[in-house]
Amino acid sequence: MENERTMVAILSDLMFRVKIQAAAKQAGLDPVFVESQQDALARAKQKPAVILLDLNHCAVEPLDTIAKLKGDEETRGIKLLCYVSHVQTDLKRAAQEKGCDAVITRSALSQNLPAILARYV
Repeated sequence: MENERTMVAILSDLMFRVKIQAAAKQAGLDPVFVESQQDALARAKQKPAVILLDLNHCAVEPLDTIAKLKGDEETRGIKLLCYVSHVQTDLKRAAQEKGCDAVITRSALSQNLPAILARYV
């Protein structure tokens, strides 16, 4: 099942969640928030337009989640957008090596959220 209007968001920051929800709806996306790696992988099987992943969300083991998403033939084609603090260059590089399609800083994501999400509609 392909759902071109759905965005799966994997994050723990409740304040940022509100901002992402509003921007996603403004961009024409239906945001679905998940709290675990298992839920993220299950939702990915439904072919969302994009998956947004906070690389600092330790509960979902972000690098392992990326590897599983990009290692599965069924989900590897889904666009995966990750974000991280600008000082965490090693984590950014590791995410790119695991196959993340784009890694941007949290501040850039926050400032340009509607425009960034509109690219995935």
